[in-house]
Amino acid sequence: MHDVRAALLAGGLGERMGRLTDDTCKPLVPYAASCRLIDFSVDNAARSGIDEVVLMSLHRERDLIDHMVRHWDGSGIKVHFGPHDELVRSGATGRLPERPPERGTADALLANAEYVFAPGARDVLVQHADHVYSFDYGPMVAAHRRSGADATIGVQRIERRYVRLFGMVEVDDDLVVRRLVEKPSEPTSDLVFTAFCLFRADVLRHVLDELAALGEDGWQHDISRDVLPAMIASGRRVLAHPISGYWADIGTVERYHAEHLKLLGRPHPLPPHALPTTLAGLTPRYDPELDSLLPGEPPRGADVRSSVLFPGAVVEPGAVVHRSVVLPGAVVGTGVVALETVVGAGEHLTGSRTGLTELAPVRRRRPRRPTQPT
Repeated sequence: MHDVRAALLAGGLGERMGRLTDDTCKPLVPYAASCRLIDFSVDNAARSGIDEVVLMSLHRERDLIDHMVRHWDGSGIKVHFGPHDELVRSGATGRLPERPPERGTADALLANAEYVFAPGARDVLVQHADHVYSFDYGPMVAAHRRSGADATIGVQRIERRYVRLFGMVEVDDDLVVRRLVEKPSEPTSDLVFTAFCLFRADVLRHVLDELAALGEDGWQHDISRDVLPAMIASGRRVLAHPISGYWADIGTVERYHAEHLKLLGRPHPLPPHALPTTLAGLTPRYDPELDSLLPGEPPRGADVRSSVLFPGAVVEPGAVVHRSVVLPGAVVGTGVVALETVVGAGEHLTGSRTGLTELAPVRRRRPRRPTQPT
């Protein structure tokens, strides 16, 4: 897929992620005891044979760029750093030049247009840096080109009650997209947009230019609210590509916690061996007796059940960790009980609460030991 260029949206503030983004940008939030959120999309592109990804960053860019240089650029895929590319490749360190704010995902494409639409790309694959999934884009690209579509979007069926949290998609019997509505109040379909999509490069550039001509307040500067609905309304061919595997959009602390626990299900929605390994270069181990994902051997003298422990996390003897996520550098002290919570990176729990989320309290009192899993 030498003529497909990936455009990776990695500029989100992560304001709904609570203290998880106090000291890092959202794309670099640790995930699955093995990597960072951004690594899933880059890994998918690299394994699909895509040669280049344009990193569209905005916040805490130096940390994000350093991560991409260290783990990805030149390792099966080229990373283009947009307006910072020459500076990064010169070896310069320190603070990067400030860039104008962007109002939405379409603005990010316009701000990076000279790199996204540089010669050599027949199609542009738009990705997000906060989506967790393992996917080969090859069949999607092949279907997109066979159909002659102007755009092909990933779609997945979910429970109707959750559709209002996503972009709702309505299609006809031939999977032609007839309607895309972001976060509908009254869903009429159980099909949602997975937010990764393929565009014919020339068509996407033309539609972006048309929308930009409306002026600053004439549109919402967003791919799913403006670009795709404009294409559908004007009669351009937009097709849906069904996605059957695991896919998660990590937007809140609650979802971060819940999706980590889903990783423990059997069969695993994302097997440990299929995870990117950029945190410590090791594959986490699933311990069936503890129903937990661990970076190594279980902590001695601690009661760990149905939890995810990251490399560098410490659970001291006498501590209890149930249905929780313990991030790198965190310490759960002796006598502390962590239930249904996320323990932040570098946090040392000795008190009565983590202070990170309102998922559940952390108490000193030891609960009844649950039945040993079978």
